[in-house]
Amino acid sequence: MFFEQMHPSWQQALATSKPLLDELELKVAARESEMVPAMVQVMKAFEMPLNQVRVLIVGQDPYPTAGHAIGLSFAVANDVKPLPRSLKNMMIELKDDLGKSVSSEGDLTRWVHQGVFLLNRHLTTDLFEPGAHSNLGWAHFTDRVIAVLNRQVGRNLVAILWGNQAQELKGALCDCTVIASAHPSPLSARRGFFGSKPYSTANAALVSAGLSPVDWSC
Repeated sequence: MFFEQMHPSWQQALATSKPLLDELELKVAARESEMVPAMVQVMKAFEMPLNQVRVLIVGQDPYPTAGHAIGLSFAVANDVKPLPRSLKNMMIELKDDLGKSVSSEGDLTRWVHQGVFLLNRHLTTDLFEPGAHSNLGWAHFTDRVIAVLNRQVGRNLVAILWGNQAQELKGALCDCTVIASAHPSPLSARRGFFGSKPYSTANAALVSAGLSPVDWSC
């Protein structure tokens, strides 16, 4: 299921990772606790063709709250109210950075349609337990994803890495433009996330590479 849910371009690029994904699928399915997101949403980010990726935003793992996780890092469905606090802080910074009007909805598919790849480091977790699947092997898979992006998109990719865990990937993104700051979590947003201007910085890097900027308005 997981491998087959990816766009064919990802299947081709990650062909040797099929056994790993199959193993992860079995591990997740065998757990007795309820997991998030739903199985059919786990690979949601990989519906985007590989050659359309322009910006990478790395999250840690899915929101553990019921009804929040949809398979895209930081994003939630339109009917989720109030927004998770990290996402709310992202919207505050967006407004301050670009002066854009920001809606109260957390659906970030507008970004996805413009080539923003919303990837969690670990693609599943248990309901109400953040980080519960961090030892299942997801990082082995997402390490391979990062390597593919660095190799195939390279200098045309802007990677936004928020927080220490995401910034562990800096070395693997050596051919890309990396924007790093504190995490938008309420525990760290005031320690370097607010005022970091990730959206305008990403757009400047895209324009410098001869690419069109992202319309970040939500």
